Amino acid sequence: MSGAADGRSVQISNGPLAVTRVATRTTRRLFPGLSGVLRGAGVIAIALMALLSVTLVGSFLFKAISSLSGVGFFNVIFGTDWRPTHGEFGLWAFAVGTVTVSLLSIVIAIPIGTLAAVGLVEYLPERLRHLMRTIVDLLAGIPSVVYGLWGVTVIVPFLRVRVMAPLGIVGTGYSALAAGLVLALMVLPVQIQLSCQAIMAVPRGLREAALSLGAPVGTMVRTVVLRKAVPGITAASTLAFTRAAGETMAVVMVVGNVARIPRGLFDPVYPLSALIVNTYGELLSIPRYEGAIMAAALLLIVVEALFVLASGGLMKKVQEALCVR
Repeated sequence: MSGAADGRSVQISNGPLAVTRVATRTTRRLFPGLSGVLRGAGVIAIALMALLSVTLVGSFLFKAISSLSGVGFFNVIFGTDWRPTHGEFGLWAFAVGTVTVSLLSIVIAIPIGTLAAVGLVEYLPERLRHLMRTIVDLLAGIPSVVYGLWGVTVIVPFLRVRVMAPLGIVGTGYSALAAGLVLALMVLPVQIQLSCQAIMAVPRGLREAALSLGAPVGTMVRTVVLRKAVPGITAASTLAFTRAAGETMAVVMVVGNVARIPRGLFDPVYPLSALIVNTYGELLSIPRYEGAIMAAALLLIVVEALFVLASGGLMKKVQEALCVR
């Protein structure tokens, strides 16, 4: 009797895994049909998500191809001239504008967000860490139109007066760089929050093992924590890019909205999301215009999907490289 009790106590004291096993057995005993219900609900949810995705993309594709049959779908996607009244619906400049602004924002936000997350988790004391994470949460909840207003009143004049004028660049300040800076501030809380979660998921035992071997805190963070947290940080960067690529209101207010391929960071651009929100419903009397807007929405989905796939491949290569080391 005592042996069985001792064995049971040893099994439960093995850690969280043993507790999880006991909880799983108890749940199965009390709710024998719950596992099948959850499995069926999961399959239905996945099927609905797949159906919704196919329906969304398929409806855009059908509408775009049927409306642009006389112009040529690929001429619309890769064309550089946007003159709807003349029957020219080139979207390539808009796609370049979307990629330019989004890449600028994540190039700024990723290193700052990652370093801020490392500082929050590994270096700050508990009280200050809680305060700073609360501030980050508040920044994440600010509406995009407020960021856009801040960009119009602060970023655009600063670029025009303090940066462009000393360099001899003539412009208004409404540019790809202004939009990139505003978007970087918008996606920075997302990058910090998700990077913090990835860093905190690293087992504390790995940190203690590195410190017990005499490694300084900085070396421990660089060689242990960041190496284990790389997949989570990469996923955070992917989500930050998808939010930046689809952001509309703040971008519309500071980007300049000029439909041409930018030759520099201080040139105005016109992202796909801004095109859709600015013109849909106003010029639908123009033949084939609705099809062009549907093609713009489809192209925006493709841009984000390509980046997600590329980031997935990059994550796999990074993990393989870390395993080799």
